[in-house]
Amino acid sequence: MAITKEEVLDFIENMTVLELSVFVKELEEKFGVTAAAPMAMLPTAATGAVAEAPAEQTEFDVILSSAGDKKIQVIKEVRTITGLGLKEAKALVDEAPKPVKQAISKEEAASIRQKLEEVGAVVEIK
Repeated sequence: MAITKEEVLDFIENMTVLELSVFVKELEEKFGVTAAAPMAMLPTAATGAVAEAPAEQTEFDVILSSAGDKKIQVIKEVRTITGLGLKEAKALVDEAPKPVKQAISKEEAASIRQKLEEVGAVVEIK
């Protein structure tokens, strides 16, 4: 008469933790296996193989690359965006490539870029 799987499970279910531990060791020795869960191969910081997920950029810089042909309109727009005086805004435009605004949100950077490109400037966001 063969023993059913249910009978084996009932037998194991009624064991104490100590009896179950001994039983598992006996099964491992008899069949040459291990009941331990395989460890995931996780690189450690000591090996230098840890690949950190790149942090998502949250701050952006708007860089005026060139004023284009409408320099006066670009100066006016730079003044509006930055609050600089005429002399400072003109210097910023003349010395392009220069940052117009730094460490701002992606949305604000996109808005500034659009305003400057509408008046003929060449702008990049970094």
